[in-house]
Amino acid sequence: MRFVFTGKNMTVTEALKERSIKKLSRLEKLLPDNAEVHITFSTKKHLTKMEVSVPMHKRLLRAEVSDSDANNCMDTAVDILEKQVVKYKTRLRDRRRRAIATNEELMYIEEAEAAPADSQPEIVIHRTKRFALKPMDAQEAIMEMELLNHDFYVFRNSWTDEVNVVYKRKDGEYGLIEPQ
Repeated sequence: MRFVFTGKNMTVTEALKERSIKKLSRLEKLLPDNAEVHITFSTKKHLTKMEVSVPMHKRLLRAEVSDSDANNCMDTAVDILEKQVVKYKTRLRDRRRRAIATNEELMYIEEAEAAPADSQPEIVIHRTKRFALKPMDAQEAIMEMELLNHDFYVFRNSWTDEVNVVYKRKDGEYGLIEPQ
């Protein structure tokens, strides 16, 4: 594994690097040999924030933890990443064992009600994210959404070559939004 350290509002000391590498070496048996681990430390007031991301083949494993103690951040981040890797590998194994569900099995949603005219939503410009749309089917998008712990995921449908959105419903099921 290769480690890339970044510090925001702080310098990453050699001792902090060594402790991080020691803690993250638990993941070595679960990740490929050529895995690159990006670790970002930042401080805000009395909290230390640790962001760890591991780009894998078509996937991104990510953990973000804030705590007053950097060691607690490391332990929690490693636990989160370990769960994500195990979950990802289990899903891949299960996926190979059974047939892939089709798009028709996902529930479609109704259009959301328009926001009241008196409260205009505002887009926060510095929170805009840009990313490449990967061609995949709905089941792969759901797996990616769960790995990232998000409520929705935007992807390019490999069957229709259109942009789709999968999302988690309040009842625990999944929905799919397709353009007309």
